[in-house]
Amino acid sequence: MIKDQILNFLGLAMRAGKVKSGESVILNDIKTKKIKLVIVATDASENTFKVMKDKCKNNHIPIRCFGTRADLGGALGKGERVNIGVTDNGFAKKLLSMIDEYRKE
Repeated sequence: MIKDQILNFLGLAMRAGKVKSGESVILNDIKTKKIKLVIVATDASENTFKVMKDKCKNNHIPIRCFGTRADLGGALGKGERVNIGVTDNGFAKKLLSMIDEYRKE
């Protein structure tokens, strides 16, 4: 249930224009501090996750693993997505709390 709510909220953020996808785009925006939260698919490669995790750690940006590639892509109304960057503080905080709550279950 809460997983669907998270995916729906991601879709809302996408429609609001507050979501970026694609590894190179996200890495560039992390450097310029435009990204407030990074979400990586649970089925991403270990190397992809490590690269994102290291960049986020160096720039003090939260990162979470959530959903599959298909889940993330479907939430955004696009094809499969491995990385998603949220550019708005409000959406990022809400998604962080929702994902952390989901992990507790």
